[in-house]
Amino acid sequence: MGQLKQFRQEIDEFMRHHPQSPLGHDQQHKFTTLSYYDNNESLIIDVEVQRFSEDEPTVVMETSTGDQAEYRRWGKIIFDVEGSEASLVVYADNQGEFFLPFKDSTNGKETYGAGRYMDDHRPAIQPLAGDRLRLDFNYAYN
Repeated sequence: MGQLKQFRQEIDEFMRHHPQSPLGHDQQHKFTTLSYYDNNESLIIDVEVQRFSEDEPTVVMETSTGDQAEYRRWGKIIFDVEGSEASLVVYADNQGEFFLPFKDSTNGKETYGAGRYMDDHRPAIQPLAGDRLRLDFNYAYN
């Protein structure tokens, strides 16, 4: 079984059975699966990161649970999306874990209106040699 497919099955199992699932008991009983986009190999990209200064000020972001998380802008990435240049900021927390929030044309229609996210708790962001990252947008979540 592919890593992405297995990961998605684990997420569905969490939603269906775990006590910390965001679903209520009745919703868990009726739940079958989340809606996922098909795996798309073109959404896996290796990018060079334009690093920000180590003394970059921190930014406080509100989480979906209402908590606050502190990050600093770690670097900027520039890449091509269907012939157009796109850029995003990669954030890092105090433990050096990455967080990448972004918006795209699916927001508010097919996905959460406030955006989608990637982090290195999933296989979405993988550090490579030097200041390079491998990003797998198939693991984006909302």
